[in-house]
Amino acid sequence: MDGVTNRLQKPRILPASGTVDVKALLAVCVTVLLWASSFVAIRDIGQTLSPGSMALLRLVVAAAALTVMVAVVTRRAPRIPRSWTSLRLILAYGVLWLAGYTVVLNSAEQLVDAGTAALLVALAPLLVAFGAGRFLGEGYPRPLLIGSVIAFGGVAVIALDSTGQIDGLGIVLCLTAAVLYATGVLIQKVTLRRVDGMTVTWLGSVVATIALLPWTPQLIGELATAPSDAILGTVYLGLFPTAIGFSTWAYALKRMDAGRLSATTYAVPAVSVLLSWVWLAELPTVYGFAGGALCLLGVAISRRRSRRVVPVGTPSETPESRGERAVSEPTATH
Repeated sequence: MDGVTNRLQKPRILPASGTVDVKALLAVCVTVLLWASSFVAIRDIGQTLSPGSMALLRLVVAAAALTVMVAVVTRRAPRIPRSWTSLRLILAYGVLWLAGYTVVLNSAEQLVDAGTAALLVALAPLLVAFGAGRFLGEGYPRPLLIGSVIAFGGVAVIALDSTGQIDGLGIVLCLTAAVLYATGVLIQKVTLRRVDGMTVTWLGSVVATIALLPWTPQLIGELATAPSDAILGTVYLGLFPTAIGFSTWAYALKRMDAGRLSATTYAVPAVSVLLSWVWLAELPTVYGFAGGALCLLGVAISRRRSRRVVPVGTPSETPESRGERAVSEPTATH
C-alpha cells in the first residue's frame, strides 16, 4: 500500500546543498570592483606606454607588492613549493594569464575599440564554464549556462555603443586573449588544489615579470618621456587590480567552482560603466544602462544553485553521507 502511495505522489525538489561562503563572496566583490577600475585606468592612461612596457611595469609593481604581502602575512621568507608538478602549473599560469593575456589584450585594444574588445574577451567566462564542466568535473548547471548567456548578451548591448573600430588582427588578438584567460583560470583552479592562493598569485606574478623582461629596454626609454599620471596609473594597476585583485580572486577560486566564479566577472563591464561615470564624468548611454542591467541579471541567475529532484521516500543526503560517497565513488567527468 505504501509503495502505491509513493508512486502516486510527486517527487520532492530540494535546493542544492551547500552554505554560502561570505568571505569568498566579499573577495569576489573586491575583485570585480578592482578589475573594473583597471579598464577605466587603462583608458585614462591612453597611448603613453606600449602594450609590453605597460604590462612589464604593472607586473614588476605587483610582484614587489606581493613579495611584501607574503612576507608580512606568513612572517617569514616566502617559500617555493617543492613539487615539480605545482611549479609547472604556476609557470603556465603566470606565463599564459598574467603575462600573455595582459600583453595580448593591451595590443588588441590599440587595434579595435573598447566595446569590441570587451565583447570578444567576454567569451572567456563561457570558455571557463565549458572547460570546467569538461575537465574539472563541475558539470553544466542550467542556471550557470543561462545566466552566462544573458550576461554575455549584456556585454553585446554595451558593445553596440562602440566606435566601430574593427581590425582583423585586433579581433584575432582579442580571441587569443579570451583563450589565454580561460586557460589560465582552469590551470589556476587545479594549482589551488596543491598550493595556497597567495603563493600561487605571488609566484605567478614573479614568473610573469621574468617572461616580460625582454621589454625592459623599451620600458626604460618610454619612462623617460612618459607623463607622471601615466606612470602612477600603471603603478595603480600593479598594486590594486593585479596584486590585490588577483589575490582575492585566488581566495575565491579556491572555494568556488571555476565556472560559477568566472560568470561573476560579467559584472565587470557594468561596474566599469558606473566607474567611468563617476571618475571620468562619462554619462552612460542607453546601451550602457541596458547592457549593464543585463550583465548584473545574468550574474544573479548564474549564482543560483540547481535544484535536485529526490523521489518520495528517499532520505535527504547529509553532509556526512556525501563525504562517504565521495570516498567510495570516483569523481564523474562530463
